[in-house]
Amino acid sequence: MNGTVLQPEFLVRIDEDRCDQCKRCLEYCGFGTFSFANDKILPNHFKCVACHRCVTFCPELAITVVENPLSFRNHANWTPRHIRDVFKQSETGGMLLTGMGNDLPYRILFDHLVLDACQVTNPSIDPLREPMELRTYLGRKPDVLEIKRNEQGTDLLKTNIEKNIKIELPIVFAPMSYGSISFNTMKAICMSAAKLNTLMYTGEGGLPRDLYPYGDHIILQCASGRFGVSPEYLNVGIGTQIKIGQGAKPGIGGHLPGEKIPENISQTRMIPVGTDALSPAPQHDIYSIEDLRMLIYALKEATGYKPVCVKIAAVHNVAAIASGIVRAGADLVYLDGFRGG
Repeated sequence: MNGTVLQPEFLVRIDEDRCDQCKRCLEYCGFGTFSFANDKILPNHFKCVACHRCVTFCPELAITVVENPLSFRNHANWTPRHIRDVFKQSETGGMLLTGMGNDLPYRILFDHLVLDACQVTNPSIDPLREPMELRTYLGRKPDVLEIKRNEQGTDLLKTNIEKNIKIELPIVFAPMSYGSISFNTMKAICMSAAKLNTLMYTGEGGLPRDLYPYGDHIILQCASGRFGVSPEYLNVGIGTQIKIGQGAKPGIGGHLPGEKIPENISQTRMIPVGTDALSPAPQHDIYSIEDLRMLIYALKEATGYKPVCVKIAAVHNVAAIASGIVRAGADLVYLDGFRGG
Protein backbone atom coordinates (compact mmCIF):
# COMPACT_ATOMS: atom_id res chain seq x y z
CA MET A 1 0.00 0.00 0.00
CA ASN A 2 1.16 3.54 -0.79
CA GLY A 3 -1.11 5.24 1.74
CA THR A 4 -3.46 6.60 -0.91
CA VAL A 5 -6.74 5.61 -2.53
CA LEU A 6 -5.54 7.08 -5.81
CA GLN A 7 -4.01 5.01 -8.54
CA PRO A 8 -0.82 6.16 -10.29
CA GLU A 9 -1.26 8.56 -13.19
CA PHE A 10 1.49 6.90 -15.24
CA LEU A 11 2.78 3.36 -15.67
CA VAL A 12 6.46 2.61 -16.27
CA ARG A 13 7.05 -0.44 -18.41
CA ILE A 14 10.45 -2.12 -18.70
CA ASP A 15 11.19 -4.58 -21.48
CA GLU A 16 13.22 -7.17 -19.58
CA ASP A 17 14.41 -8.78 -22.82
CA ARG A 18 16.10 -5.51 -23.81
CA CYS A 19 17.18 -4.30 -20.35
CA ASP A 20 20.87 -4.98 -19.61
CA GLN A 21 20.56 -3.71 -15.99
CA CYS A 22 22.99 -0.84 -16.47
CA LYS A 23 21.04 1.02 -13.73
CA ARG A 24 21.16 4.36 -15.49
CA CYS A 25 17.47 4.79 -14.79
CA LEU A 26 18.21 4.56 -11.04
CA GLU A 27 20.97 7.15 -11.39
CA TYR A 28 19.14 9.67 -13.55
CA CYS A 29 15.61 9.61 -12.08
CA GLY A 30 15.28 12.53 -9.70
CA PHE A 31 12.01 11.23 -8.24
CA GLY A 32 13.26 7.87 -6.96
CA THR A 33 10.97 5.90 -9.23
CA PHE A 34 13.33 2.95 -9.69
CA SER A 35 14.91 0.43 -7.34
CA PHE A 36 16.97 -2.72 -7.86
CA ALA A 37 16.06 -5.98 -6.14
CA ASN A 38 16.17 -9.69 -6.97
CA ASP A 39 18.30 -8.97 -10.01
CA LYS A 40 15.57 -6.78 -11.55
CA ILE A 41 14.82 -3.09 -12.08
CA LEU A 42 11.58 -2.33 -10.22
CA PRO A 43 9.56 0.83 -10.94
CA ASN A 44 7.36 2.57 -8.38
CA HIS A 45 4.58 3.87 -10.61
CA PHE A 46 3.31 6.29 -7.94
CA LYS A 47 6.51 8.33 -8.12
CA CYS A 48 6.62 8.69 -11.90
CA VAL A 49 5.78 12.16 -13.27
CA ALA A 50 6.35 11.27 -16.95
CA CYS A 51 9.40 13.49 -17.37
CA HIS A 52 10.88 10.83 -19.71
CA ARG A 53 14.42 11.28 -18.37
CA CYS A 54 14.75 7.53 -17.88
CA VAL A 55 13.48 6.94 -21.40
CA THR A 56 16.03 9.36 -22.82
CA PHE A 57 19.05 7.90 -21.03
CA CYS A 58 18.21 4.21 -21.43
CA PRO A 59 20.83 2.92 -23.92
CA GLU A 60 18.70 -0.08 -24.87
CA LEU A 61 15.39 1.81 -25.32
CA ALA A 62 13.88 -0.62 -22.84
CA ILE A 63 11.69 1.86 -20.94
CA THR A 64 8.32 3.29 -21.92
CA VAL A 65 6.00 5.51 -19.90
CA VAL A 66 2.27 5.39 -20.61
CA GLU A 67 -0.77 7.08 -19.13
CA ASN A 68 -2.76 4.85 -16.79
CA PRO A 69 -5.86 3.79 -18.76
CA LEU A 70 -7.94 3.44 -15.58
CA SER A 71 -11.36 5.00 -16.25
CA PHE A 72 -13.83 6.94 -14.12
CA ARG A 73 -17.59 6.94 -14.53
CA ASN A 74 -18.60 9.81 -16.81
CA HIS A 75 -19.98 12.81 -14.94
CA ALA A 76 -20.07 16.39 -16.21
CA ASN A 77 -19.42 17.94 -12.78
CA TRP A 78 -17.05 15.31 -11.38
CA THR A 79 -14.39 14.91 -14.01
CA PRO A 80 -11.38 12.61 -13.35
CA ARG A 81 -9.25 15.68 -12.65
CA HIS A 82 -11.69 17.01 -10.04
CA ILE A 83 -11.94 13.63 -8.34
CA ARG A 84 -8.15 13.27 -8.16
CA ASP A 85 -7.75 16.82 -6.85
CA VAL A 86 -10.28 16.23 -4.06
CA PHE A 87 -8.49 13.04 -3.00
CA LYS A 88 -5.07 14.70 -3.12
CA GLN A 89 -6.15 17.66 -1.01
CA SER A 90 -7.94 15.39 1.46
CA GLU A 91 -4.89 13.17 1.90
CA THR A 92 -2.26 15.92 2.09
CA GLY A 93 -4.11 18.97 3.41
CA GLY A 94 -2.03 20.99 0.96
CA MET A 95 -2.80 23.36 -1.88
CA LEU A 96 -2.45 21.91 -5.37
CA LEU A 97 0.00 23.82 -7.55
CA THR A 98 1.49 23.03 -10.93
CA GLY A 99 5.20 23.55 -11.41
CA MET A 100 4.88 25.41 -14.71
CA GLY A 101 1.98 27.73 -14.02
CA ASN A 102 -1.59 27.15 -15.11
CA ASP A 103 -1.91 23.91 -17.08
CA LEU A 104 -5.60 24.28 -17.97
CA PRO A 105 -6.64 25.04 -21.57
CA TYR A 106 -7.43 28.71 -20.95
CA ARG A 107 -6.78 31.27 -23.64
CA ILE A 108 -3.44 33.09 -23.53
CA LEU A 109 -4.28 36.68 -24.45
CA PHE A 110 -0.69 37.67 -25.22
CA ASP A 111 -0.61 35.02 -27.96
CA HIS A 112 -3.64 36.63 -29.61
CA LEU A 113 -2.37 40.23 -29.70
CA VAL A 114 -1.75 41.45 -33.23
CA LEU A 115 0.95 44.11 -33.51
CA ASP A 116 1.34 45.72 -36.93
CA ALA A 117 3.14 49.04 -37.22
CA CYS A 118 3.04 49.20 -41.02
CA GLN A 119 0.20 51.74 -40.97
CA VAL A 120 2.36 54.31 -39.21
CA THR A 121 5.93 53.20 -39.93
CA ASN A 122 7.42 52.46 -43.31
CA PRO A 123 8.98 48.99 -43.34
CA SER A 124 12.55 48.57 -44.52
CA ILE A 125 12.84 48.47 -48.29
CA ASP A 126 16.30 46.95 -48.06
CA PRO A 127 16.76 45.49 -44.56
CA LEU A 128 20.45 44.72 -45.17
CA ARG A 129 21.29 48.42 -45.57
CA GLU A 130 18.24 49.94 -43.89
CA PRO A 131 17.72 48.09 -40.59
CA MET A 132 14.67 48.58 -38.43
CA GLU A 133 15.51 49.79 -34.95
CA LEU A 134 14.11 47.79 -32.02
CA ARG A 135 15.97 49.71 -29.33
CA THR A 136 13.93 50.20 -26.17
CA TYR A 137 14.52 52.32 -23.08
CA LEU A 138 13.17 50.93 -19.82
CA GLY A 139 12.58 53.31 -16.95
CA ARG A 140 10.65 56.31 -15.71
CA LYS A 141 10.00 59.05 -18.29
CA PRO A 142 9.26 62.74 -17.60
CA ASP A 143 5.85 64.17 -18.44
CA VAL A 144 7.40 67.13 -20.25
CA LEU A 145 10.87 68.25 -21.33
CA GLU A 146 11.89 71.73 -20.24
CA ILE A 147 14.61 73.60 -22.11
CA LYS A 148 16.61 76.56 -20.83
CA ARG A 149 18.99 78.83 -22.72
CA ASN A 150 22.30 79.88 -21.20
CA GLU A 151 24.10 83.19 -21.62
CA GLN A 152 25.86 81.94 -24.75
CA GLY A 153 22.50 81.22 -26.36
CA THR A 154 22.85 77.44 -26.17
CA ASP A 155 19.73 75.42 -25.42
CA LEU A 156 20.20 73.07 -22.48
CA LEU A 157 17.94 70.38 -21.06
CA LYS A 158 16.47 71.61 -17.78
CA THR A 159 14.43 68.48 -16.96
CA ASN A 160 16.18 65.93 -14.76
CA ILE A 161 15.83 62.56 -16.54
CA GLU A 162 16.16 59.46 -14.38
CA LYS A 163 18.37 56.54 -15.39
CA ASN A 164 16.92 54.29 -18.09
CA ILE A 165 18.08 50.86 -19.24
CA LYS A 166 18.81 50.63 -22.97
CA ILE A 167 18.22 47.29 -24.69
CA GLU A 168 18.46 46.54 -28.40
CA LEU A 169 15.77 43.85 -28.38
CA PRO A 170 12.42 44.38 -26.58
CA ILE A 171 12.37 40.78 -25.33
CA VAL A 172 13.83 39.80 -21.94
CA PHE A 173 14.58 36.52 -20.16
CA ALA A 174 12.08 35.97 -17.34
CA PRO A 175 13.26 35.28 -13.76
CA MET A 176 14.41 31.73 -13.03
CA SER A 177 16.13 31.14 -9.70
CA TYR A 178 19.57 29.62 -9.32
CA GLY A 179 18.82 26.29 -7.69
CA SER A 180 15.69 25.72 -9.71
CA ILE A 181 17.95 25.90 -12.78
CA SER A 182 21.57 24.80 -12.97
CA PHE A 183 24.66 26.99 -13.21
CA ASN A 184 25.22 26.06 -16.86
CA THR A 185 21.64 26.97 -17.74
CA MET A 186 21.95 30.32 -16.00
CA LYS A 187 25.29 31.00 -17.68
CA ALA A 188 23.80 30.21 -21.09
CA ILE A 189 21.00 32.71 -20.43
CA CYS A 190 23.52 35.36 -19.33
CA MET A 191 25.60 34.82 -22.47
CA SER A 192 22.51 35.03 -24.67
CA ALA A 193 21.34 38.25 -23.01
CA ALA A 194 24.78 39.80 -23.51
CA LYS A 195 24.99 38.69 -27.15
CA LEU A 196 21.51 40.02 -27.95
CA ASN A 197 22.09 43.15 -25.84
CA THR A 198 18.95 42.61 -23.80
CA LEU A 199 18.19 41.67 -20.16
CA MET A 200 17.80 38.63 -17.96
CA TYR A 201 16.22 38.57 -14.50
CA THR A 202 17.86 36.40 -11.85
CA GLY A 203 14.92 35.20 -9.81
CA GLU A 204 15.29 35.18 -6.05
CA GLY A 205 18.10 32.60 -5.92
CA GLY A 206 20.84 35.20 -6.31
CA LEU A 207 23.66 35.34 -8.84
CA PRO A 208 26.78 33.12 -8.76
CA ARG A 209 30.00 35.14 -8.55
CA ASP A 210 31.28 33.59 -11.77
CA LEU A 211 28.44 35.37 -13.60
CA TYR A 212 29.15 38.84 -12.19
CA PRO A 213 30.92 39.91 -15.45
CA TYR A 214 27.51 39.76 -17.18
CA GLY A 215 26.04 42.26 -14.71
CA ASP A 216 25.40 44.94 -17.35
CA HIS A 217 22.66 42.71 -18.74
CA ILE A 218 21.18 41.44 -15.47
CA ILE A 219 18.40 42.72 -13.22
CA LEU A 220 18.81 41.27 -9.73
CA GLN A 221 15.77 40.18 -7.77
CA CYS A 222 15.02 41.07 -4.17
CA ALA A 223 12.23 38.76 -2.97
CA SER A 224 10.72 37.75 0.36
CA GLY A 225 13.53 35.29 1.18
CA ARG A 226 16.25 37.93 0.57
CA PHE A 227 18.55 35.15 -0.64
CA GLY A 228 22.02 36.40 -1.55
CA VAL A 229 21.09 40.06 -1.11
CA SER A 230 24.05 42.23 -0.08
CA PRO A 231 25.42 45.66 -1.10
CA GLU A 232 27.97 43.97 -3.37
CA TYR A 233 25.29 41.81 -5.01
CA LEU A 234 22.92 44.73 -5.58
CA ASN A 235 25.61 46.80 -7.31
CA VAL A 236 26.57 44.06 -9.77
CA GLY A 237 23.46 44.36 -11.92
CA ILE A 238 22.06 47.12 -14.07
CA GLY A 239 18.95 47.31 -11.89
CA THR A 240 16.97 45.53 -9.18
CA GLN A 241 13.56 43.88 -9.05
CA ILE A 242 11.26 43.59 -6.05
CA LYS A 243 9.08 40.49 -6.41
CA ILE A 244 5.63 40.93 -4.89
CA GLY A 245 4.04 38.00 -6.74
CA GLN A 246 4.37 35.75 -9.76
CA GLY A 247 1.86 34.50 -12.27
CA ALA A 248 1.85 30.82 -11.38
CA LYS A 249 1.11 31.45 -7.70
CA PRO A 250 0.11 35.04 -6.89
CA GLY A 251 0.54 35.77 -3.19
CA ILE A 252 2.19 32.42 -2.42
CA GLY A 253 5.78 31.93 -1.30
CA GLY A 254 8.33 29.35 -2.36
CA HIS A 255 10.13 26.28 -1.03
CA LEU A 256 13.37 24.81 -2.37
CA PRO A 257 14.06 21.51 -0.56
CA GLY A 258 17.30 21.06 1.35
CA GLU A 259 18.45 18.24 -0.93
CA LYS A 260 18.70 20.86 -3.69
CA ILE A 261 21.01 23.09 -1.60
CA PRO A 262 24.59 21.87 -2.21
CA GLU A 263 27.70 23.95 -1.52
CA ASN A 264 27.50 26.18 -4.61
CA ILE A 265 23.81 27.00 -4.09
CA SER A 266 24.34 27.67 -0.37
CA GLN A 267 27.15 30.13 -1.08
CA THR A 268 25.07 32.07 -3.58
CA ARG A 269 21.89 32.06 -1.50
CA MET A 270 23.85 32.61 1.75
CA ILE A 271 22.15 29.76 3.63
CA PRO A 272 23.62 26.58 5.19
CA VAL A 273 24.13 23.49 3.04
CA GLY A 274 21.17 21.11 3.10
CA THR A 275 18.66 23.51 4.68
CA ASP A 276 15.32 24.27 3.05
CA ALA A 277 15.12 27.63 1.30
CA LEU A 278 11.80 29.07 2.43
CA SER A 279 10.32 32.20 0.90
CA PRO A 280 7.41 33.69 2.88
CA ALA A 281 4.25 34.52 0.97
CA PRO A 282 4.45 38.26 1.76
CA GLN A 283 7.50 40.45 2.13
CA HIS A 284 7.26 41.16 5.83
CA ASP A 285 8.53 44.70 5.46
CA ILE A 286 5.89 45.55 2.82
CA TYR A 287 2.31 45.84 4.06
CA SER A 288 1.41 49.09 2.30
CA ILE A 289 2.39 51.27 -0.63
CA GLU A 290 4.30 53.44 1.84
CA ASP A 291 6.35 50.41 2.93
CA LEU A 292 7.05 49.59 -0.71
CA ARG A 293 8.23 53.15 -1.31
CA MET A 294 10.72 52.83 1.55
CA LEU A 295 12.21 49.65 0.05
CA ILE A 296 12.33 51.13 -3.45
CA TYR A 297 14.33 54.13 -2.28
CA ALA A 298 16.51 52.01 0.01
CA LEU A 299 17.51 49.96 -3.04
CA LYS A 300 18.04 53.10 -5.10
CA GLU A 301 20.30 54.63 -2.48
CA ALA A 302 22.24 51.36 -2.14
CA THR A 303 22.84 51.16 -5.90
CA GLY A 304 23.44 54.77 -6.88
CA TYR A 305 19.86 55.20 -8.09
CA LYS A 306 19.80 52.38 -10.60
CA PRO A 307 16.28 51.59 -11.89
CA VAL A 308 14.02 49.56 -9.60
CA CYS A 309 11.41 47.19 -11.04
CA VAL A 310 8.44 45.74 -9.14
CA LYS A 311 7.02 42.40 -10.27
CA ILE A 312 3.36 41.53 -9.73
CA ALA A 313 0.95 38.95 -11.10
CA ALA A 314 -1.85 40.03 -13.43
CA VAL A 315 -4.73 39.50 -10.98
CA HIS A 316 -8.19 41.10 -11.01
CA ASN A 317 -7.17 44.28 -9.12
CA VAL A 318 -3.83 44.67 -10.86
CA ALA A 319 -4.60 48.17 -12.18
CA ALA A 320 -4.87 49.68 -8.70
CA ILE A 321 -1.76 47.79 -7.56
CA ALA A 322 0.26 48.96 -10.57
CA SER A 323 -0.86 52.55 -10.01
CA GLY A 324 0.33 52.39 -6.42
CA ILE A 325 3.66 50.91 -7.50
CA VAL A 326 4.29 53.75 -9.95
CA ARG A 327 3.33 56.35 -7.34
CA ALA A 328 5.68 54.67 -4.87
CA GLY A 329 8.60 55.51 -7.14
CA ALA A 330 9.22 52.34 -9.14
CA ASP A 331 10.84 52.79 -12.54
CA LEU A 332 9.37 49.62 -14.08
CA VAL A 333 6.25 47.52 -13.52
CA TYR A 334 6.67 43.84 -14.45
CA LEU A 335 3.35 42.08 -15.15
CA ASP A 336 3.48 38.28 -14.96
CA GLY A 337 0.80 36.23 -16.72
CA PHE A 338 -0.70 33.12 -15.14
CA ARG A 339 1.31 30.80 -17.37
CA GLY A 340 4.45 31.94 -15.55
CA GLY A 341 6.59 29.57 -13.53
